Amino acid sequence: MRARLNTTFQSLQVRNYRLFALGQLVKLIGVWMMFTTQDWLVFLLGGTAAQLGIVTALQFTPVLALTLLSGRLADRYDKRRILFVANAAWTLLCVLFSVLVVSGAVELWHVYVFAFLLGVASAVETPVRQSFVSELVETRLLPNALGLSAATFNSARVIGPSLAGVAIALFDVGPVFVLSAVLAIAPLVCLFRMRPGELYRPEVAPAGAREPARVVDGLRYVRQRQDLLLPMVLMSILAFTLFNFPVTLQALAKTGFNTGAASFGLFTTAVGLGALVGALVGGTRRARPSVYTVIGSAMAFSGLAIVVGVLPLYWLVVVALVPTGFFMVFFAQAANQRIQLGTDAAFRGRVMALWVFVFMGVNPVSGPLVGWLADHAGAGPAIWMGGVAALAATSGALVVQLRHSGSRLRMRLRPVPRVQIVPAVAGAERA
Repeated sequence: MRARLNTTFQSLQVRNYRLFALGQLVKLIGVWMMFTTQDWLVFLLGGTAAQLGIVTALQFTPVLALTLLSGRLADRYDKRRILFVANAAWTLLCVLFSVLVVSGAVELWHVYVFAFLLGVASAVETPVRQSFVSELVETRLLPNALGLSAATFNSARVIGPSLAGVAIALFDVGPVFVLSAVLAIAPLVCLFRMRPGELYRPEVAPAGAREPARVVDGLRYVRQRQDLLLPMVLMSILAFTLFNFPVTLQALAKTGFNTGAASFGLFTTAVGLGALVGALVGGTRRARPSVYTVIGSAMAFSGLAIVVGVLPLYWLVVVALVPTGFFMVFFAQAANQRIQLGTDAAFRGRVMALWVFVFMGVNPVSGPLVGWLADHAGAGPAIWMGGVAALAATSGALVVQLRHSGSRLRMRLRPVPRVQIVPAVAGAERA
């Protein structure tokens, strides 16, 4: 057990990564508290699930415009400095938003404006943060560092909504926004305390001697790499159909089961709990995951989403959301690791920007669409329909990959029933 724990948390022995993880954990707890409270504020201001979808769309619209450019910046300039500026902008916006909410002057259009502005800061910060992890640890620790980063995110996903649900019930929405603004300061302190000399990166060349790092070169690089393209496509499809839980679970709690903020917090906590376990399991991985690990976890996530959408009882949904959260993050993390560990360092910023683009950039379209569907067909059908579409897409991806590699599926019933991938030739990639 001690050896397993040492392996799981070994990246935390690196000082710079330890500071990075601490700053992100504290900030993200505040982010999830704010997102949960913001979603509830929309309903308090008389909004509907469709209007909540608009908030989600505005929050992620900047991803479409800025993320690829942010990846270009990450490949040309000091990532640590870019992160400091982006986090400072996020903190300032949180302070202004919290003042507006506490004063009682907030209106629904204010929520729209701040959702968009916070989305701008996030669109710049996210791809840089994703690629910055590779500079915090040496290559052999990168799978573990990526896993722990996902665990940090999902720890916040568990803690933040739970705290928000209790805080809303006790203190109303205003103090929650204030606390999230205070917590946003943490990454600024941690980034400042890092030791640049201990980062695993080449010296940044003078401005006139730097490569242009064109966005189109990054797109061409991914297009020519089938092993990177397939997880990108899968993520774009599942992000469109299933990664809308802030909208669907909010609607499911309020209109599907006629419950309140605390119950919505429990839904989100159940997803986050499973996601945390999935991130920790994925963090023990020491090598690049296979394409079949990515596809298999995507299929499991899709199937469980169908189950969540059709279950008629509140507590059954809570229970089912735990394994759903597990495979949601296990899939996302496996796809992320497969892409990062297969990408040349010179292209990593632009490739991870494209990853963020396909992961988050579909939300301006999918958020309102899923919100509209939840309003008219019900939150449950909105979830299971997304699951059906995602399962069809992942099954198609499996067929394409098997044909591309020449491999085939084989079912074994003894000693334990299992499905195996039989390579066409020796040395081919195994599941």
